[in-house]
Amino acid sequence: MTAPSIHTPDHVSGEQYRYALTNFAIAHQKVEEQRGQLEEQERQIARLHARIAALEGSTTGTQPLTGPRIAGGSSVDDFSIKNTASQLERTINRWASEVLRIPPAPPAVLQDAALADLTGAGDSVLYTDARPMMVQSLLRHAMSEVISDGIINCLIVTSSAEANIQLTRIHEHLFSRDPTVAAVWRRQTFSAAVENIAPETTRMIFEEHVPSLAALLSDSPDDPLGTRVVFEDAYKFSRMLHGAPATAGPGADAFYRSFVPELASTLYPRQVELVKRCRRSERGELDRVGATIFPGLVKVSHTPTGPGIASGDTTQTVVRRAQVICECALEASVSLPPPPLPSV
Repeated sequence: MTAPSIHTPDHVSGEQYRYALTNFAIAHQKVEEQRGQLEEQERQIARLHARIAALEGSTTGTQPLTGPRIAGGSSVDDFSIKNTASQLERTINRWASEVLRIPPAPPAVLQDAALADLTGAGDSVLYTDARPMMVQSLLRHAMSEVISDGIINCLIVTSSAEANIQLTRIHEHLFSRDPTVAAVWRRQTFSAAVENIAPETTRMIFEEHVPSLAALLSDSPDDPLGTRVVFEDAYKFSRMLHGAPATAGPGADAFYRSFVPELASTLYPRQVELVKRCRRSERGELDRVGATIFPGLVKVSHTPTGPGIASGDTTQTVVRRAQVICECALEASVSLPPPPLPSV
């Protein structure tokens, strides 16, 4: 029978122990030095964020990325755009419904005025068989063009139309040269923008883009049609798009622009979203835009320079397609003339 072996514990010499202890102390000292350097870097980054926030007009540089803020707030994400756009779309729909419920003029006159503003046809024809769906859709199309060209694509910062036009040109010049500088300038400018558009300004925008309808839809002190409410919601939507801070991420330098497909133009699936079934498309036939009930949204970003890419080139990405009713769904009683071909 084999006797069990006796295990003797391992021992290290005093010299080895002191060597290991010295190395541990050195390593601990190095870790503490690195921790101090990281803390100093975090303090410098915090001061840099505070400086950027001060330049942009916001109160803090560490705001969470949750939900939209009108000026100097959190990021502009797809969820924020979808929610705010849906609210604005409902406001426009209520406005068009109120115009038909308490019409300031016969529906045929409203339809003729809308077509005169949208097609430039003038008072050539008065359609006596105007249907509510047709008139309401044309009203929404007209309001979409006013919001697109008069509020979103023109930076509304002050109550002066001339000043807003000049500020829009300044931004376009800065964006073509350096999108980052343009983004900081835009956010800082919108942080000091007016809270609400003055009634005189909204009236001027309305008359400029749809003069025939503006003559019929005259404002009253209590605003029964809700025209000013539409402009207020559109202005909030515009400020949300243009006032995103640097915390919005790498896409913060992008700039949003709105577009409205023209009446009787070709339906492009990448640009439009049909809100009703299109029988002609199902049969493989060509269909056209009957009316745009809500504008689309494009993100304009600067293209990095490279082989074959000139400095100042931009890339346009459709982030929200325009809401459109095709001609067959609208069941228009008139055939709208096709838009003129662009000049070369």
